[in-house]
Amino acid sequence: KTAEELFKDIPEAIANTERIAEQCNVTLELGKFIFPNFPLEPGHTADQMLDELTRSGLHDRRLEATSELEERRNYELEIIKQKNYAPYFLVVADLLRFSREKGIYTTVRGSAAGSLVAYLCGITNVNPIEYQLPFERFLNPFRPSAPDIDMDFADNRREEVIAYAKKTYGDDKVAQIGTFGTMMARGAVRDVARALGKSYEFGDQIAKLIPMGSQGFPMTIDHALELQPELQHLNDTNEEVKYVLSIAKKLEGTIRHVSVHAAGVVIAPKPLTEYVPIQYDPKENTKLITQYDMYTVGEDGVGLTKLDFLGIRNLAILEDAVRLVKEYRNVKIDIEAIPFDDKNTFTMLSKGETEGLFQLNGTNMTSYLKELKPTTIYDINAMVALYRPGPMNNIPEYIDRKHGKKPITYFHPKAETFLAKSYGILVYQDDLLFTALELAGYNWETVDKFRKAVGKKIPAEMAKQHEIFVEGCQTHSGMTKDEAEHIWNLFEPFQGYGFNKAHAACYGRVAYQTAYMKANFPAEYMCAVLTAESGDIEKVAIIIAECARMGIPVLPPEINTSRKDFTLINPIRNSRQHLNTPQGLPQQSIISNGIKKDTDQIRFGLLTIKNLGTNTVDAILAERDAHGLFHSLQDLLERLPPHDINKKSLEALVKSGTLDEIAERNQVLHNMDAILEYNREASKARERNQASLFSMMDNSSSYALRLPEAKPASVSERLAWEKELLGLYVSGHPLEAFKEKISKACSKISTIKSFRPGALVTMVGMVSTAKKILTKKGELMMFLRLEDGSDSIEAVVFPSVLGKYANLLQQNSCVFIKGKTSERDGNTSILVDQVKRLET
Repeated sequence: KTAEELFKDIPEAIANTERIAEQCNVTLELGKFIFPNFPLEPGHTADQMLDELTRSGLHDRRLEATSELEERRNYELEIIKQKNYAPYFLVVADLLRFSREKGIYTTVRGSAAGSLVAYLCGITNVNPIEYQLPFERFLNPFRPSAPDIDMDFADNRREEVIAYAKKTYGDDKVAQIGTFGTMMARGAVRDVARALGKSYEFGDQIAKLIPMGSQGFPMTIDHALELQPELQHLNDTNEEVKYVLSIAKKLEGTIRHVSVHAAGVVIAPKPLTEYVPIQYDPKENTKLITQYDMYTVGEDGVGLTKLDFLGIRNLAILEDAVRLVKEYRNVKIDIEAIPFDDKNTFTMLSKGETEGLFQLNGTNMTSYLKELKPTTIYDINAMVALYRPGPMNNIPEYIDRKHGKKPITYFHPKAETFLAKSYGILVYQDDLLFTALELAGYNWETVDKFRKAVGKKIPAEMAKQHEIFVEGCQTHSGMTKDEAEHIWNLFEPFQGYGFNKAHAACYGRVAYQTAYMKANFPAEYMCAVLTAESGDIEKVAIIIAECARMGIPVLPPEINTSRKDFTLINPIRNSRQHLNTPQGLPQQSIISNGIKKDTDQIRFGLLTIKNLGTNTVDAILAERDAHGLFHSLQDLLERLPPHDINKKSLEALVKSGTLDEIAERNQVLHNMDAILEYNREASKARERNQASLFSMMDNSSSYALRLPEAKPASVSERLAWEKELLGLYVSGHPLEAFKEKISKACSKISTIKSFRPGALVTMVGMVSTAKKILTKKGELMMFLRLEDGSDSIEAVVFPSVLGKYANLLQQNSCVFIKGKTSERDGNTSILVDQVKRLET
């Protein structure tokens, strides 16, 4: 219909629309960079301040102003000046200065580490001269795009930096960037099925047949139909499935919701409403976000300065571990000044003890590290870069050349200048760029097009660059066409996956720092990892298993030693140094059976206990810190007011084992009403300023709380309560009752996860969850989650096997299983063949 037809009853609406349009006079200037108003010193320009900042940086970094360094510094400053980017560098440097002063751990990502100016300003932590990082990869005279410095912060303190930016530039000039979530293949299927009134199971069954995307490339329904015969079969034979998929295809890629970009922040010189529409974050309704996405906000659109503030958990772990070392050992560590040739660190990595590390953990990475036996930070950087699809194929060759099993060769003599430290192996995307520059006659203007073609796998541009490269090698380096083609073929694995050398240097540095802390301060580091991962029970279980391997006991929470988070303790050292509580810790309250008195131990924190609120935890710690340890249950009840100890919180403390040193679990649970009444009366007595509840009845300082005896909680009850309140078994595991009957031939789940698909396995585990589903033929099959204390794994029981063993596969049952491994979406599972119940 025409507008006239739609508005025939109110024709003036059309006329008014035209009138409004005629009165509007707006010009949107796009593509011009808009920087924040950085406060300049009187009489100084931004370029002058940046120059002075780099000069002082030479002193701060303890670098000698050699001719090479000065030439590089002046060269970079001149390019920055030509492009008027000095304000941007000053803004970023100031944010990172604030972070350092507040003890917030940071690093950067991407090519910015190739800038000496950024290093001298305190923006980056990697010396580009030492690591041979090119500035031009980050910024060069030919590159039209603005510099992009991606900052990483400890994830638990990222908000502090954003708050500083708002304070410095104004709340109305700083906002996080909005982003638009789109319908992905799986989500589209589930949403369509739900909208059509289908059951959750119906949509879920279809969605699970769609593989996950990989390496940043999303999966589509059409591609899934090509990859998954079972999905194609359902589409061909089931009209309901076919209809759902046909509608879902139309919705793929459409905007589903508004959310907040994980890292993007914009800072404007004027109120943001002068440049972009804004709204409140739909989840929190307190933070401003832009209604333009990152592309429209940045240089391709409005031109505002877009900064990345990404929260990285491993930086929080490092920060916490260093804090613990200072508190626990009175040793102050400057994480940026640690030795990068530490033997303990490289020995640990060579043994494959990588659990809990940044970038270096995982089954396959660990296996490669054991073969590599790294000896320098360059090995770490190379592994961070090579462990990606495509380049990963170069890892065996890199290892063999490092250990002299194969000769170090170069595809051209010129390549030795930039491939010497990687034994002649192409490792980084930068190696491809230098090959083009040195051998094929590219300059930094043309090589940027080459980089984009290779990095983004643009077929037409790749074909064009292929021809330019081969011809250039023949012209500039005297190669034959076949020799040039051979080098081009070496680039193939890097298409879409090549890793920036500066990025690898930054992340390799953080990876090494985590390894250094684990190798030299294991208890402090693992305690920090547990705190950081406390919201992920499966991950916590893996870390606890690693602690056990390292000889660090992880114990249930305890009323007199646990703090909010996971707590590091040592019976002898703590009582001597009075750590964790002002009065120190009595040895008998923190020594567990079989644990040496001088062994570092980790306690669960009070906040890890389910049903125990933050207010109760704060009250317990405040009272303990102010007036000392709790000597008995009666002491606890008399010192904490009723609003901090109710039935729910007391049950949580009891069942989790937190009160084991001062009370028996069942005795408290069976007398809960009397105990809570005692607590209320004690509170009233305090309010009347009486010495104790029954001081008027006798001359004792406190009436003894006497509770009727109860049968002590059994081991199985204690473990079940720990699982309920802490999420996992801590003081033991149900499988320990069968340890004499468990064959040495049985593999641990942590080991099984490293097996190749199709490997035969025998194992024992406890069924933590069991879920039955109907196959398309209407037969029952089952998905299990098995755990054994080392890890957990999914197990699949097909209908033919389930028919034989269904009665054995109940939740919490302990079973012996034979089967074979399978892999889906990168996760290992077990296909069950045989089941046997474990019996004591």
